Amino acid sequence: MSGHSKWSQIKRQKSVTDAARSRVFSRYARLITLESKKAQGVLSAPGLSVAIARAKAENMPKENIERAVAKGISKDSGNLEQVVYEAYGPGGTALLIEALTDNKNRTTQEVKHLLSLQGVALAAPGAASWAFTKNGDKYAPHEPLIEVAGADEERLSVILETLDEHDDVQRVFTNAQGYEDTGD
Repeated sequence: MSGHSKWSQIKRQKSVTDAARSRVFSRYARLITLESKKAQGVLSAPGLSVAIARAKAENMPKENIERAVAKGISKDSGNLEQVVYEAYGPGGTALLIEALTDNKNRTTQEVKHLLSLQGVALAAPGAASWAFTKNGDKYAPHEPLIEVAGADEERLSVILETLDEHDDVQRVFTNAQGYEDTGD
């Protein structure tokens, strides 16, 4: 009966939840670093305060938030930039992929590769954005939403999960019914 102890189950479950929290915290740390750089460290700046509030809502430790703010105002901070990729998924669903990166060429190729593994290609800028309206820092899909079912729904779920696991990808928006907001 090896491997059936309660401790091994707890350890496995903890490692899964810790990995998910780490992924979320690193995304917020990058976002806070970018906003801190834009705001030059002023905590009352709207973009920075919203990023910090969102990180706190996910229970991000205060030390991590302070470290990200300090990294944004330091001279050693990298050139983080926000990019948006567009693609069409299964069933003709439009995808907007928001990423935060220090190397645009690397991230473009990685996202392109992830999508090609799923049988999807990047679209030209503006090809899929017509299906969305930007509301603040989110994209809302226009009505009517596209219904996906069966194999297309499974493929779309796999694509969204694959993109979510990439470190640079912040949020993914789609106009598929039931998947409108897959960010955070």
